[in-house]
Amino acid sequence: MRIRIENILLTSDLSESSKVAIAYGVALAREYGSKLFLCHVIDLPSTGIYGDAISYPVGQQDRVVSYTHQHLNQLMADWDADWEPVITIGHPPTEIVRLAKSKRIDLVISATHGRSGWKRFLLGSVTGRLMRALPCPLLLVRSSDQATKPPTREISLKRILVGCDFSPDSGIALQYGLSLAQEFQSELHLAHVIAPPIYEDLTKRSTGPEREYQEDLRVMLKERLNELVPEEAHNWCVLHITLLAGQPYEELVKYAVVHDIELLVLGLRGQSLMETLFVGSTADRVARESPCPVLLIRPIAKIE
Repeated sequence: MRIRIENILLTSDLSESSKVAIAYGVALAREYGSKLFLCHVIDLPSTGIYGDAISYPVGQQDRVVSYTHQHLNQLMADWDADWEPVITIGHPPTEIVRLAKSKRIDLVISATHGRSGWKRFLLGSVTGRLMRALPCPLLLVRSSDQATKPPTREISLKRILVGCDFSPDSGIALQYGLSLAQEFQSELHLAHVIAPPIYEDLTKRSTGPEREYQEDLRVMLKERLNELVPEEAHNWCVLHITLLAGQPYEELVKYAVVHDIELLVLGLRGQSLMETLFVGSTADRVARESPCPVLLIRPIAKIE
């Protein structure tokens, strides 16, 4: 059941707000004995889309790289961790995806600034593009100016919430949640959201009173959730099985707030570009509104 996280890529934009992501990167690297790569992508402006691209002198690029090295060392000065700086020049999401593949990264950690409005819809964000393109799980950490609690040096992850819709990708998310709960000796909250459009047809076919049918449905769903958790997991974590009703992203965020959840884990499904830009996914909306870090799992996990 233990998940192997051997290499972690932690992205940094060199801002103070990204320090909270470093705390999570160091905590996970220590817990799993991982190598931590602290990455910054130098995004030099280019007018290539309008004509000839701007060519920057080698000396100028060297100065920027040198400054970045110094700043990364300053960010990590107070942390005792096995880490390595990675500095590259290019388009941030493209470079991060390339590095994740070339260095066989098992987890990418990124601070999110929660862009909204037309800028997010029309231009997208680095985070949104990583969600669609990364070949490994992505941990999104709210920047310190957005977090409901200030960052601390010790990350505990004592309460973990896994959203489950019984799909294969949510099954892998549960495996990650179980592994993390075992590593950090956490409470594990496993939640399924009863979304009205999904269960509408089932309700119409009910032959008994609607209340009895709803109660039977809830019993069946709770049994299915319980069956997903291995029996031995009860020996090392406190399990909470929960049914919620409403819009999945709203209910999961509310639950995280009320129960002081410290990590929310979701399976990430692929969506078309138009769906992502103009509709959004449960994962995208949860990532923007969650009061705690969100771990998004793609169905390519390495599990022992």
